[in-house]
Amino acid sequence: MTHELRFQVLILPNASWDEVLGRFLKAEALGFDLVAMADHFVNWANTSTPWFDLWTHAAAVAAETSRIRLSTCVAQIPLHNPAMLARQALSVDNISGGRLEVGLGLGLPIDPSYDMMGIANWSNKERAARFDEYVEIVDRLLTNELTTYKGQYYEVNEALMNPRPVQKPRPPIMIAAMGPVMLKKAARYADIWNSLSFKTEFDEQLAEIRDRVARIDEHCAALDRDPGSLRRSYLMLDLKSRSSGGMISYYESEARFTDMVERVIELGITDIGVYYPERDEQLPMFERIATDVFPKLRQK
Repeated sequence: MTHELRFQVLILPNASWDEVLGRFLKAEALGFDLVAMADHFVNWANTSTPWFDLWTHAAAVAAETSRIRLSTCVAQIPLHNPAMLARQALSVDNISGGRLEVGLGLGLPIDPSYDMMGIANWSNKERAARFDEYVEIVDRLLTNELTTYKGQYYEVNEALMNPRPVQKPRPPIMIAAMGPVMLKKAARYADIWNSLSFKTEFDEQLAEIRDRVARIDEHCAALDRDPGSLRRSYLMLDLKSRSSGGMISYYESEARFTDMVERVIELGITDIGVYYPERDEQLPMFERIATDVFPKLRQK
């Protein structure tokens, strides 16, 4: 199975609502395929900035846009009851006319959201243990009108889901996975596998992703799943931008962006994710890349 190349931009809700909405509208006008939305109680990298709830602003963006697909990238499972998350996803899928992709992940134990909210900050081991039941409940509720499920961690009792999702049998499920345990779960449950690298150098990032691609292909084969049935999403993270005042290296030039993305695509990545520029001076290059470079990359 082959998948068309898609471009996704992560837009953080760290400004006034008018400015945040303007970013989403710009991304749609520029031709991005998807917009991604983060899930925290506060901006954990800078708690003094504004921040909006994931599902509330996803619904607002759904109502204000018409074409671009909406991806939760990713909803942290400790922050949401799985049945309620499925209901929220159902709502946004209907509001958007069937443009939602449900991204799920373990979340970050270092996120201050848990202490601020006064909720349990599970270990990574417990988060991973809960994940199978969590994604099964979300899958079943979005696929079926009536669901009963009882597991070790979660249960739902005759949970009714009405109206039905616009997308059939349900919106796609994306799973964020970097370590060996979660890679197995992504191979089993995901329609889309999402990953990123915290390595500083780009060559090191590529090596890490290459290894993960090989591992997830092995896991698919062990499950008798066609590895080609799994979309692969990669978010291009530039850690050096934190020490350069927010300047993102892949927005230095069209040539640099093209070279980096082509090397990512060679690894079998189907969905290229980038960050919305933090610095206004990089917006012109961001716009040129979307209008001039994306079409050329799609044609290759």
